Amino acid sequence: MATFDVTSTEFWDRQALDAEQRRVFDICNGCRRCALLCPSFKDLLQSLDRDEVDGEAERLTAADLGRVVDFCYQCKLCYNHCPYTPPHRWAVDFPRLMLRARAVQAKEKGVTRQDRFLGNTALVGTLGSLTAPLSNWANALPVHRAFMEAVVGIHKDRNLPRFHRETFSKWFAKHAGRVPDPVTRVALFSTCPVEYNNPAVGRATVRVLERNRIDVAMPPQRCCGMPYLDGGAVDEARAQIDDNVRTLTAAVREGREIVVPGPTCSYMLKHEYPWLASDTEGAKLVALNTRDLFEYLARLHAEGRLDTTFQKNPGKIAYHLPCHLKAQNMGTKSADLLRLIPGAQVEVIERCSGVDGTWGFKKEYYELSLKVAKPLFDDIEAARPDRIASDCPLAALQIAQGTGEKPHHPIQILAEAYGLDEGKDR
Repeated sequence: MATFDVTSTEFWDRQALDAEQRRVFDICNGCRRCALLCPSFKDLLQSLDRDEVDGEAERLTAADLGRVVDFCYQCKLCYNHCPYTPPHRWAVDFPRLMLRARAVQAKEKGVTRQDRFLGNTALVGTLGSLTAPLSNWANALPVHRAFMEAVVGIHKDRNLPRFHRETFSKWFAKHAGRVPDPVTRVALFSTCPVEYNNPAVGRATVRVLERNRIDVAMPPQRCCGMPYLDGGAVDEARAQIDDNVRTLTAAVREGREIVVPGPTCSYMLKHEYPWLASDTEGAKLVALNTRDLFEYLARLHAEGRLDTTFQKNPGKIAYHLPCHLKAQNMGTKSADLLRLIPGAQVEVIERCSGVDGTWGFKKEYYELSLKVAKPLFDDIEAARPDRIASDCPLAALQIAQGTGEKPHHPIQILAEAYGLDEGKDR
């Protein structure tokens, strides 16, 4: 049976991992509900169907097992599809099994340069922001992109997020707007993409929350840990997780809910922290009190506490529902709230962007990631929207890559509908 205790010997044991993979893959072979879900399952089932394997997971080679792990980009959707997840006696947790396999591989062979670079968002983000706009100019140069592909394995054609000299935390530190008589208080977990690449999303988040008389604090925080975890660097990820649990637990005990404007980070805090953090009880407290941004706003609306005096019509919106929101089983909260804006038409597109985490940046999988995302591009084009929206910053990058149109975070559209001035208090 699976173990996801990173402090146990069994977790790191190659033979135990191999046995668990074959056990789970045998179950997958008899079910096949995920056959069309992602490249991992397609490759796994094709391998099982080879004549020499004949459906027997025990006959899969080490290379077969490795490809399944390599093709997994942690969209988490197979977990919701699977009828055998805990507490079923078969206890299948495919995404965590893939994370475990990556971790064991990294322990045996070392974390690759590629995964160390992609995982160290603080270093990359800090350097990129400190040197902006020079960093953005360099990232557009073909010779620099060829160098990056050769050295750190980021595909030369992958569009990259832009850096901003004024990070979100710098803006927040001098932000003049405060709520004199707040009705409630939250702690904002801003996320790395907001901090370094799209501080406008953070500014819109704060303005919308303050418009609804919510006091916003920003506790000390690090990367959620997902990029390191994606590359098997468990120790590095746990160091970030433990620091976040310590500061976020303190915020919760002060009476604040944690609000997160990024689906991957909210998923991490809710679902991965309790099994990865050293302080299990603190991590459970954080998980219970974490809300994705639009999950939080939707609850305000349900309680009759959301200001709905919108002033501007955004037109027709093609809204991409990120996989890591679907994995949280919360419905289409962002689309539901955008529909409150008078005149807004919202078409929900439930297609995977194929870039989850760091996977779609890697030179090995860039082309495949675009192939996975092709139905998403086609559906957006067919919708003929005035605006494109996605809560996921990496999905937004992929959409821009495939359509040539830049999506916005739904909170930016909501802020515009309120008539909140982005040019004020920058």
